[in-house]
Amino acid sequence: SAINFLERLCLTWMFFFMMCVAERTYKQRFLFAKLFSHITSARKARKYEIPHFRLKKVENIKIWLSLRSYLKRRGPQRSVDVVVSSVFLLALSIAFICCAQVLKGHKTFLSASYNWEFLMWEAALLLFLLRLASLGSETNKKYSNISILLTEQINLYLKMEKKPNKKEQLSLVNNVLKLSTKLLKELDTPFRLYGLTMNPLIYNITRVVILSAVSGVISDLLGFNIRV
Repeated sequence: SAINFLERLCLTWMFFFMMCVAERTYKQRFLFAKLFSHITSARKARKYEIPHFRLKKVENIKIWLSLRSYLKRRGPQRSVDVVVSSVFLLALSIAFICCAQVLKGHKTFLSASYNWEFLMWEAALLLFLLRLASLGSETNKKYSNISILLTEQINLYLKMEKKPNKKEQLSLVNNVLKLSTKLLKELDTPFRLYGLTMNPLIYNITRVVILSAVSGVISDLLGFNIRV
């Protein structure tokens, strides 16, 4: 019993340590995205002591897009996605087991000690996933903020009125900004849930298996059929 307890304790510590590393990576991504969104603002750039430039030249737009791509790829990517996917699959598995136990006999569900352990694990994993989902969602908002490009387009139109002799050059920059806006809209991945990268297999398992199990539990508890 002592050896079994120590093994479970070590495995639990290793698992939660990997989750803490993944959360730290997500925090770093959010920090990079936050600072990146302040580059085109003179006031915010001065406040956070970061470089500042406006998107009024084609070269500046190229630098802005390259910097965005570099910051999004910075840090561990695949290993963190594997950790998050593993946590998500484990949470789904525990939820499926709990749903099966409730369907088997919801009156005796809480009488077993292992069901309490399952519930504690599920609560911890869900809190971790909600934290990552919040950080990932805020990070995506910072990188996918199209209002920056729209603001630069408005500034270019105002500059065209003041300097009609540079209208051709400013029109070229404006066209590049429009193409950049379309590009950012097309770069969003289809299997992304609040900033968490979702494998298509995990996405389909979540939609089919788990929702079916949840609908079965709700139907059993309420006494009439509900299809989710």
